[in-house]
Amino acid sequence: MSKAKADNKVSPDLDTPTDMPQAAVDKISAALNTLLADAFALYLKTKNFHWHVSGRHFRDYHLMLDEQSDAIFATTDQLAERVRKLGGVTLRSIGQIGKLQTIQDNDENYVPPREMLRELMEDNKHMAAAMRKAHKLCDDHEDSGTAGLLETFIDETERRTWFLFEASRQEGSNAA
Repeated sequence: MSKAKADNKVSPDLDTPTDMPQAAVDKISAALNTLLADAFALYLKTKNFHWHVSGRHFRDYHLMLDEQSDAIFATTDQLAERVRKLGGVTLRSIGQIGKLQTIQDNDENYVPPREMLRELMEDNKHMAAAMRKAHKLCDDHEDSGTAGLLETFIDETERRTWFLFEASRQEGSNAA
């Protein structure tokens, strides 16, 4: 096992050629790594709620949360590989995820199903906003590859938000 301290320096053995300035690579990589940490945190929270949902809508919620967690997990490899394509370094550990994540964990013994859905809806809204911010950074540095990837992920995240909203609505009301 290497005793070298993990940092954001790219090993010469992993140096990826890019035409982007190093400052742009560093900024975009940092934004994507935060999104990646949040994707892992949201994936695990969604799985947690999938495993622990109960009540009369159990089957519907259980299946929806399983589908959503799969979609969230599918973004992780693409985000990490995009960082590497740019010439940056990406996450290396659960500890690093914990340091970077902005999505809050939920370790409660019991969360009522509607509260689960509302919490996940808010987390997905948070993710979409963070993706838009990262997209702007990409636009500022003319990184159309990352911007395009984020556009797809924003759409998918908005779809999850919509489904969570509709599933958690009070009957006959737009109220939260």
